[in-house]
Order: sequence, then C-alpha cells, then structure tokens
Amino acid sequence: MTATFTTTGPASAAAANDYCGGRCLDILPPGENGNATLAEIILNRMFGTRPAHTDDQLGPYAALAAGYPGLTEAGLRDFFNDASFGVPADQVASTTSPRADVTIVRDKATGVPHITGTTRYGTEFGAGYAAAQDRLWVMDLFRHVGRGQLSGFAGGAAANRQLEQTSWQAAPYTEAELQQQIDVLAGHGGRAAQALADASAYLDGVNGYVKAAYDGRYFPGEYDLTGHIDPITNAGTIEPFKLTDLVALASVVGALFGSGGGGELASAQVRSAAEARYGKEAGDAVWKSLREADDPEAVQTLHDGQRFPYASVPDDPQGAALPDPGSVVPERMVYDATGSAGSVATGAPGVLPGNLLSARHGMSNALLVSGAHTDDGHPVAVFGPQTGYFAPQLLMLEELQGPGISARGAAFAGLSFYVQLGRGQDYAWSATSAGQDITDTYTVPLCTTDGSPVTTAANAYMWHGSCVPFDRLERKNAWSPTTADSTPAGSYTLVMYRSKYGLVTARGTVGGAPVAFTSLRSTYRHEADSIIGFQELNDPTAVHDAASFQQAAQDINYTFNWFYADSRDIAYYNSGTNPVRAPGVDPGLPVRAEPAYEWADFDPAANTARYTPAAEHPQSVNQDYYISWNNKQATAYTTAGFGNGSVHRGNLLDDRVKALLKDGGKASRVSLTRAMESAALADLRAEDVLPDLIRVLRSAPVTDPAALTALQQLEAWLANGGGRHETSAGSHAYADADAIRVMDAWWPLLAEGVMRPGLGDALFTALTGALQINESPSGQTGGTGPASANESIPHKGSAFQYGWWSYLDKDLRAVLGDPVAGPLARPFCGAGDLAACRSVLLATLKQATTLTTAQVYPGDGDCAAGDQWCADTIVQRPLGGITDAKTTWQNRPTYQQVVQFPSHR
Repeated sequence: MTATFTTTGPASAAAANDYCGGRCLDILPPGENGNATLAEIILNRMFGTRPAHTDDQLGPYAALAAGYPGLTEAGLRDFFNDASFGVPADQVASTTSPRADVTIVRDKATGVPHITGTTRYGTEFGAGYAAAQDRLWVMDLFRHVGRGQLSGFAGGAAANRQLEQTSWQAAPYTEAELQQQIDVLAGHGGRAAQALADASAYLDGVNGYVKAAYDGRYFPGEYDLTGHIDPITNAGTIEPFKLTDLVALASVVGALFGSGGGGELASAQVRSAAEARYGKEAGDAVWKSLREADDPEAVQTLHDGQRFPYASVPDDPQGAALPDPGSVVPERMVYDATGSAGSVATGAPGVLPGNLLSARHGMSNALLVSGAHTDDGHPVAVFGPQTGYFAPQLLMLEELQGPGISARGAAFAGLSFYVQLGRGQDYAWSATSAGQDITDTYTVPLCTTDGSPVTTAANAYMWHGSCVPFDRLERKNAWSPTTADSTPAGSYTLVMYRSKYGLVTARGTVGGAPVAFTSLRSTYRHEADSIIGFQELNDPTAVHDAASFQQAAQDINYTFNWFYADSRDIAYYNSGTNPVRAPGVDPGLPVRAEPAYEWADFDPAANTARYTPAAEHPQSVNQDYYISWNNKQATAYTTAGFGNGSVHRGNLLDDRVKALLKDGGKASRVSLTRAMESAALADLRAEDVLPDLIRVLRSAPVTDPAALTALQQLEAWLANGGGRHETSAGSHAYADADAIRVMDAWWPLLAEGVMRPGLGDALFTALTGALQINESPSGQTGGTGPASANESIPHKGSAFQYGWWSYLDKDLRAVLGDPVAGPLARPFCGAGDLAACRSVLLATLKQATTLTTAQVYPGDGDCAAGDQWCADTIVQRPLGGITDAKTTWQNRPTYQQVVQFPSHR
C-alpha cells in the first residue's frame, strides 16, 4: 500500500484548524490520571484521598442519569468536557517539553495532554511520554496479558491466571511471531513503514518517561507493591517497552472488541439437542428459528432496504460436522502445575478481572442524525465505545497535533500513538463492535505418526492426506508472593496446540472418530495490520469527507461498525477481513477440515485468504439516521451467534430517534443526548416484553392477591416508562423499586418456565450455552437454575445485550394471535394455548414474589445483600492501587462524544 502524506514541517496551529466552534464535547470516566506513587496509594487506602484528575470526570458522567430530563444546550458542559483543539491560555495547568520538538500542555479542568510537535518524531515521542505519565502500570499489565504472562508479573492470584489463560488461548504467539507481524508491515512500505516509525518514536517517549520516573522515584507505586522495585532502596527495574509489546497489546484489544464468530460448537450442540428432541427435520427448524441468523424483525443499522449478503445460512449445509452428543471436552491448557497453581481459587484478588476476555461484554452505541433532520441543518452525533469501567480506564484522552497528524479523542493505553476514536479538524468518528463472523470452527481428524491407536489425546492431525504433528506453543509461568497478592508461590506451563486450521479449542468425536475442534480467525497473526486505518483517521490529508473516511475504515481489519459526522454528512462502514467461504458452508456450524471446505485462496503459512470486497460490506452515506448498539447491520448480513431477533437493546435507540424525527421533528445535540440517556436508563424487558406479558395475564381475571399486587406494580412501572431511575439525584433508591425487584426476580423464572418444558432439559441447557437467559444491570440476579448462573460480571454497567427477550416476545405474540414475522418453529408457552400459557406466567410471577430482596440481590464484596441500588451500581474495577466511588447505573458508552460541526474546510 502506498500513499502521499506529510512527514516533516511545522505543526499547524490547533485553534486555527478547529472547525467545531466549541460544539464538540466528550467524557471519559473516571479521570485522565491513571498513575499514583506508593505514597499516594497508601494515602488513598488510609484516608480515601486521590491524586489530581484521578476521578474528576466520574461525577459529571454519573450526574447525567438524573440531569438529562432538564438538559439544555448550555447545560451540556455540565456533563461533558470541551473537546476543542488546544487549551486557552487561562486554562493551562502545566507545560512540559521532554524534547525540543514537542510540547505537552495539560488543561486545568481534566489534565488531558495536548501534544504539539514541530516534527513527526517529536509528536509521537510526546504521545508516548504522556501515555506513560497517565497509564504506565496499565500498559505494563496488558503487554504481559497479551503474552500470557500476567501471573509471573503481577502474582499468581486465580483471576490473574484465568486471564492469562484466556489470552493465551486466543493469541498464543512466540516472540518470533510477534516480530513477524512487524516485519510483514515493514515490507509494505508507505503508510505501514511510517506507522512503524511512529510507533518507534512513541516507544522512545514511553521509555524516556520510564527512565525519568525511575530516576526521580515518581513511578507508579504498583511496582513497589508487586516486588518489582524495592520501596526503600529503589533496587529493581521497569523493563523498557519494545515494538513487539505493541503487537501483544493489540492482540488483547482485538480479542476484546474486534472479533466475531467462533460459537460454532455451541450452535452445533443446540442443533444436535434439537434433533434429539424433535427429530432431524423438525429439530433443524427449531434450531434455525432459535438462531435468528437473519431475523426479519431484527432492528438494523441500515434501514433503507440495503442488502449486503454475507455468511448466509444454506438450506443444505455442506461439510458440516456435528460432534457426537456428550463427546466435547474443552482443550487442556495447564500442565506441570506446582504450588499454588494447583488451587482453583486462592481468595487473593487479581490485578484484572479473570473473565475480562472470556465473559460476554456489552459494547458500544451510536446515534447519528443527518443534517436534513437537525435543528440547524448540520448533522448531530452522540456516540462512543463501551470498554467497561476501570480505575484507571483502558482508554485515555489525548490531543495530537503535528505534521500529518491532527486529532483529539481516546486511545487504548499503550497504543495511543494515534487517536483511535475521536475527532479531527472538521469531522468526528466512532465505532461499535460489529462481531460479524470471521472465526470458523474446523473438525480436524486426529491421527498418530507412529501408527498407534488413535484417541482424542493424539497430538497429530490429518492435513491434505498426511498425518502431521500439531505445533505445540508453550508459556512457562512462575510467581512468588507479593505485598499485592498473598497467593503462595507456584508455577505452571500454558500449552496450546495449533494446526493449519487454527488453534485447538476442544476435542471429541464425530461419528465415533476422534477429532480436534480448531478455531480459525482471519485476524490471527494480523492484529497489527489495522494500524494503517487508524493512521489515516488521524491524518487531515487522508480523511476530509465521508468517502475518504470509508476508505480509512476499510483499512481496519477488526470487526467494527464505524460512524462519521462532519458539517455536511453522516456515514457508516462495517470493517473486518470477512473470509470468502466455500459454497454451501454454514459458518454457524463446525465444518470438516478438508480442502473442499477451506476458505477461498487459503494460505495457512500466512493465515491469509480471499476476503469479501469493500463493496460487499454494509455501508451508507446520509441515511436519515443511524443507530447501533451491537445490533444487526443490514438485511442478509447474517449475524454470528444467537440473539439478534425481534427484541434487542438496539430497539431502545431506534424507537427514540424515530420519535424525535416523527412528523418532521428536528434533532439537536440536546435531544439526541436525551434520547441516548433515556435508553441508558431503560429496562429492555419492561419496555419491549412486559406489554406482551401483561396482555396474557390480563386475558382473564387475576385473583391471587400476591400475583395481582405484583402485576399492578409492573403496570404502574410500565406507565411510568419502565426505567430504572433514582427517586431523586443521589437518593440511592429507585422509583418503582418493588416493580423492578419483581422483574429482576421474575425474568429468569419466567424464561425457564416458558421455554424449558418444550425444549426439554438437554436442549434448554445447550441453548443457555449459546445465549444466556438474562443480562440484568446487577449481573448477579439471585434465584435458581442456570438462568442466573451465566450472569458473570456484576457492576459492569452494560446490560440487556444478551438474553432470551426475543424468544419470549415472539412466542407470546404468537400465543396472543398477533402476526409474527420469522416466528419460532414451535410454540412454547403453554404449548401455544393461551390459558395454559397464562398459568405458567402466573405461577412464575407468584414464585418471584416469594423471593426476598436479599435473595434477588444476594450481595457481594461491594454491596450488602438486599441493597437494590448498590447491586446495580457501576464499579470502576481497580487495575492498580487507587479505587473510586460507585455510581448509579447507566447503560451507555464509557467514552462518549457529542458533536455538531458548523463548518468544514
């Protein structure tokens, strides 16, 4: 790839090139400062004090939950930062120049670094220096996570080991393979070579700060607490950062937010269980209807009739290889365990959540309205990524101004040599995770190279007619006790086996023959490739309108929905390296590992293939509006996994934007922000399924006193909007608290009561493995059975992404006699009989009323049992020694922009 761009020359004046006119805002809690010395950590633990700018964005962010109904144009700045370029002279808090060719200015309000370089090298050096000032410890954690080496660096707590294992399972790279990604990029020349030069300058800045902080003894105190540096003598080291660290960091980001697919085994187990329950033909019909791969009722980002066929479900799948029931065993990863490695749980907290990479995470959202439908004729956007809540954040804010670079926004710590989500001179951009299917599961026949009997333990496989050994990838980890982690000493070896068809994730049998199930991801060995697209988004000569934005988004290989707004246009593009599959292959099922079913032009040595061209990716310019909350992109663009049906949390956004524009209505920054926040406080179950439930229950008189009281509470809550609002700002109590408690208790019981009798135990259990039943705000709903077992991330904010809302909605509407497009293949509630269905609903509602508040909200390390508001609260999970206050629940992006550009270059 080649391109023309400026690499030398003076940086332009930031203010002169800012076309937003003060109408660009953003927010990123808890605060910009993510570093604390040992003394500051001790003071925090003793007295609750925090270093400056550690949590100063948390209050405004949290306050929007109560403040949005009365929001005004002037009041936006009470809840968001001014995201203008530059810093007014009276707002400068500090100015530093780690080199003569770069200046870092920090503002008084937030402490965000505004980096201006007179050379490109100086600009990137300053970016690295500022990143280390704000996120050095987090950067160090994640370069170790990306290598599967967290326990040896930060202690052997169970959570640390769990996290490094899931990271190693997704991207088990040797050092040579990390370097290979860099070498491949270097060979492309042009923008790729410039990107590596930028990254090298950035690392020089990081390492420059590391040396200065170590010599000056103002480095993060976590190095003392974990034994890397002696707090008395200062003996110890902070290892310098290198380019391969950035690839390791990128692999973590890709695994968290930029991949899709891989659920083929779970889908196959649902299909097998359905066939066992109903017979092959009827079972396959049930499986397809539960999968909802291209549901006609699903909310879509593109709603103007556009079609973008991809990953379609064939009527007669070719090469599908379903595992024998009960044969699948997850691949063993841990070998040679000693000491505390043999303990499943130690009680010691990890430095990061153990399920950070393995648990399902809710993601980002976007609302954009074209200029034809806004108050002043210029587009409006309210958008941002949902990256979770941590202290400090995984993201950091920055402004970069230098030759060929002009942007302000957010970037992942350690990868902030470019702004990844933010604004340029006259445009802004953001993304939501798309998750389209770029990961396939192959069923690989096992064999032995010595002719011995083949079992599922064999470590060789058939490749194009020959028996070849798997690659064995190892990572040896050992840890000692530290002051931050009381786990006893231990060690183990992480092992992953790799074939030409990808990484071995499980073993089992197909038709009685031993096989390995492998995961082949198109971005594996290519995590660094997206650097080019991000470089273009930061370059004002590369992106200057909607079309050039879409071109930059094409150069990002992660699966994201990209959104753009300037003073004239809004635009959308879905990125990702979408492999071209063999004809007839169903990407939602495991496929036989044979040449006939490989990706087109598949080259296993480089893990490359033929990919769908840009024209086949969902894209659009100036649709009346766009919404995205990780929902379906477009008609015929088949979604990966389960859960994109008639009720999706994307409906919460879509309904509100439609209401804004109804009868010629015009959107503004204020009204679009209100729409976002209204959706952020909505209970999806109440808004889109409770009306169906009430109709069924009210189809005959309700005579049971407890059920009637609960029903009346639910009806009153629905009449009040079905949201989860505090009675007043800071009250720590919900309006309609009893109804909310009833719904939280009822939903898991309801879903099980409606669906399990028809599904049967085996299919019910298989379906919960493919799609969890509930994702409540608390993430820890009490009750019985598997309904609550897979809500594994409490206090995470994001909610209602994963659940059986669509199944119940479609089934209940069918029972009521309503038309249902894309119905379930069979009735479930009361086997389709209204009176019998009503009995199920009444019985489960009565059961819900018997649960105490303490049972519904069982409590944890952050909240007492029975504290409803606290159970829902957002906790900024500490990644280091500083902790932050809990805040009221909101279901909104972590980093968020509110933009409306009045002019353009």
